[in-house]
Amino acid sequence: MSQTPLPHDHGDALGLVLEHMPEEEEFARGAETFRQLGDPSRLRLLWLLCHCEDCGINLAAALGMSHAAVSHHLKVLRLNGLITSHRSGKEIYYTLADTETARLVHRMIDDLFRLTCPTKGL
Repeated sequence: MSQTPLPHDHGDALGLVLEHMPEEEEFARGAETFRQLGDPSRLRLLWLLCHCEDCGINLAAALGMSHAAVSHHLKVLRLNGLITSHRSGKEIYYTLADTETARLVHRMIDDLFRLTCPTKGL
């Protein structure tokens, strides 16, 4: 980020921080990730997918939601790079993506719900 002239001189801290501030596009991507976590249904889906891989039908049944609603949330999460999917026969299986952002979300979810991941170390 370019040097922004500050109206008051309170030392160098703000100026030094501004030198390392990410570009606006990075903040937009970060906000979109947090937006995904702001929906309780998506957060529940992410909690499940942090700890297992399963098909949309089983995920819908486990959450007591319609398959259409779960499919919609899965699509949004997949398009935002938080989950991945693969087909096996007629079933599509979903799991947390293997990305830095998805791993961060996993850690946040585990910390938020004070859970030790049951699949850590496998």
